[in-house]
Amino acid sequence: MDFLHAIILGIVEGITEFLPVSSTGHLTVVEKLLGLQIDDPGVTAFTAIIQFGAILAVIIYFRSDIARLATAWWRGLRDRAARNNPDYRFAWYVIAGSVPIGIVGFAGRDLITGPLRNLWIVVAGLIGWSVVMAVAERVGRRDRGEQTLTLKDALFIGVAQCFALIPGVSRSGATISAGLIRGLDRVSATRLSFFLAIPALVAAGVYEGASEATAITDTVGWIPTLIGTAVSFIVAYASIAWLLRLVAKHSITVFIWYRVVLGMLIAGLLLTGVLTAT
Repeated sequence: MDFLHAIILGIVEGITEFLPVSSTGHLTVVEKLLGLQIDDPGVTAFTAIIQFGAILAVIIYFRSDIARLATAWWRGLRDRAARNNPDYRFAWYVIAGSVPIGIVGFAGRDLITGPLRNLWIVVAGLIGWSVVMAVAERVGRRDRGEQTLTLKDALFIGVAQCFALIPGVSRSGATISAGLIRGLDRVSATRLSFFLAIPALVAAGVYEGASEATAITDTVGWIPTLIGTAVSFIVAYASIAWLLRLVAKHSITVFIWYRVVLGMLIAGLLLTGVLTAT
């Protein structure tokens, strides 16, 4: 992989990681257009590792919130009275909501990095989950704030996050939709989506970096990987602020239409032979 490819993929990752449009789906398409072998272990690992940049952007953007939650959680472990703090419970909810994707992701790792790396899967994920997002927008009451979050909410949203392991679904699309279905307002659902991203994407990046280090060295290269990660950090930081401002005043319908159009476009390219599925 040359440096230009790494920069392009870093930009794609940074823009799409936290928007409900599927970063993995976009990366898979762009990697294919760049002539990369999308089911190659090194390319798959590169896709997971550059998410570190986006996660670092979340950690820095929400650093005060993360510090507050971590402090409340630590105090609650040592002091029973401190467990009445909503931040203590919220921290536990983030942990609980992260467990399902950890279990499913590890158990299905061979499927995720193999057969699911297929552009027809991306098409199905983009269009199919758009229906779920539309339903969430329609039925969601959006009358609950972050302080009303319960363990049941966290587990429901955490299970929904597992669908994001399918390219095209979108991790943020899955978690935001699940939050809306549970009655959360868009900002609260989006903020929770950001917090749930941290353990999920860090775990995926660490696992791929450790298990596929040789593949990265042989097929992609660590310098392009680091460049892609740095670019994704810069772009993702800007996209976080933009998304929070957007959902504060608007629905996610615009993303639904985008996903459907993109899915149909990819399907057309596949049917005409411009692109191949793997």
